[in-house]
Amino acid sequence: METMTKSDIGLRSERGPILLAVMVATGVVAIDATIISTAVTSITDDIGGFPQFPWLFSVYLLAQSVTVPVYSKLADTIGRKRVILFGIAVFLLGSILCGVAWDMPSLIAFRAVQGIGAGAILPITITIIGDIYSLEERARVQGYVASVWAVAAVAGPTLGGLFAGWDLWRGIFLINIPLCLIAFWLLARDYHERLEPRRHRIDYAGAVLMTGAFTLLLLGVLEGGNAWEWASPPSFAVFGGGVVLLVAFVLVERRAAEPVLPLWVLTRPLLRATNLVGLAVGAALIGLTAFVPTYLVIGLGVSPLVAGLALATLTIGWPISAALSGRLYLRIGFRSTAVIGATLVVLGVAALAVFGLTPSVWMVALLSFVIGLGFGFAAVPTLVAAQSSVGWDERGVVTGVSMFSRSIGQSIGAAILGAVANAVIAGLGGDEGDPGTIIRASDAVFVGAAIIAVLLLVGAVSMPRERRAPASDPVPPATDPIPEVG
Repeated sequence: METMTKSDIGLRSERGPILLAVMVATGVVAIDATIISTAVTSITDDIGGFPQFPWLFSVYLLAQSVTVPVYSKLADTIGRKRVILFGIAVFLLGSILCGVAWDMPSLIAFRAVQGIGAGAILPITITIIGDIYSLEERARVQGYVASVWAVAAVAGPTLGGLFAGWDLWRGIFLINIPLCLIAFWLLARDYHERLEPRRHRIDYAGAVLMTGAFTLLLLGVLEGGNAWEWASPPSFAVFGGGVVLLVAFVLVERRAAEPVLPLWVLTRPLLRATNLVGLAVGAALIGLTAFVPTYLVIGLGVSPLVAGLALATLTIGWPISAALSGRLYLRIGFRSTAVIGATLVVLGVAALAVFGLTPSVWMVALLSFVIGLGFGFAAVPTLVAAQSSVGWDERGVVTGVSMFSRSIGQSIGAAILGAVANAVIAGLGGDEGDPGTIIRASDAVFVGAAIIAVLLLVGAVSMPRERRAPASDPVPPATDPIPEVG
C-alpha cells in the first residue's frame, strides 16, 4: 500500500470503513460504561437487588480488565480480525442477555459477559489503528477515537436518563444490538489480513493462571472496605490466593515457549515508563470522574446535569490535545510531549486541590478542561511510542498491557481515593449529606489525585530520550502477514 496523504486518513479514505467500525465498536463500549449510571433506580425498582447494584459496575470492570492481556496475545498469534469479531459477538450476546435479565443476580452475571466482550474490543481497536496508520497519522486518528469517548461521556448518561424516565431501562442494553451489528459487518467486510501458515503453542496454563490471579487481586481491591473489611479473613484469603496464583503465573511464563504475557514487557525501560503513565492516568482519571460530580451536586447544590457538563470539559480537552499531539511529538519527540501533558495534569489537579475548599462550577470546568488537555498530550504519545517500539507480532501485547495498566490504575485509584474520602467523612461525623463534609472529603481526594499526577509526571520523565521522530513514515500494510495457529 502506498503512503497516504493527510486527506486520506479520514472516513472517506479506503481505510475509512475500518476506522468507522473501530469508532462504532469503541462507542458501544464507551456508552455502556456510563449509560447505566443514571438508570440504577429504575432498574432496582423493577427487579430489586439495590444492595447488589454496585456489582453491575465492578463485575463489568473486572471481566474487562482481566481478559485484556489474553486477547492482546491472541491478536498477535491468530490475528486482530478474529479476536475483535469474537469480542463484538460476545458483547452483543451479553447486551441481549442483560436486556432480558429477570433479577439482579442474572443481570450481574450478564454484565460479566459484556465485560468479557469489551476486553477484546478496546485493545484490539487501538492495535488495528497502530497497524493501518503511520506514525504521523496515528495521533490524529486517536483524536477521532478519543472524541467518541467525549460524545459518550455526555450521550451515555443522557440516554440512560431518557430510558429510565420512560421506564424502559432494558433499552439501555438493547440499543447496543444495531451498533454491534454495524461494527461487526464493517470489519468483516473491509478489514483484511493475510495469513501465513505457522504453528503456535498457545499458553493455556499462563492464560488461566493470569486470569485467576488478576481476578482475585482486582476483586480484593474493588470490594475491600465494601463487601468486607480490609483486615478481615475474606480479604486475606482473596489477596493471598491472588498472590499465590501470580507467583505460579510468573514461574510458568518463564518456561513457556510463547507466554501469554511476555515478561520482557515489564523489563524494557520505555515500556516500564509508558505503563507507569497508563497506571497513573487511570488512577487520576477515576478520582476526578467519581468525585467531581458529587463535589458539585452536594457541595454546591447544582443539578446533576450541570455537574456532568462541568466534568465533560475534561472529555472535550482530551480529544483536542490527542489530535494535536501528533504534530508536537513529530517535532519535539514522544518524551517531551508526554512531559508537557503530565505537567498540565499536575498543575490542573493541584489547582483543583488548592481551590477545592471554595468550590466554583466555572473553576471546576476550566481546570477539568486543562486536565483533559494534559491527559491527551500524555496518553497518546506514550501509547504511540510503545507501539512504535515493537513489530507487528508484539504490538497487540504491548497495546494490551498499556490498556491493562490503565484499568489496574482505575481499580487501585478507586480503592485508595475512596478510602481517603471515607476516612475524612468518618472523621467529620459521618454525615454524607452535609455539603461541608463532602467538600472537605472531595478536596482530600483532589490532593490524593495531585500526588498521583506527580507519579504520572515521573513516568513521562523516565521515558528514554529518543531521536527526533521522523517527519513521516510509510503506512503499514493493512495486510501485514500474521501467523496462523496450527
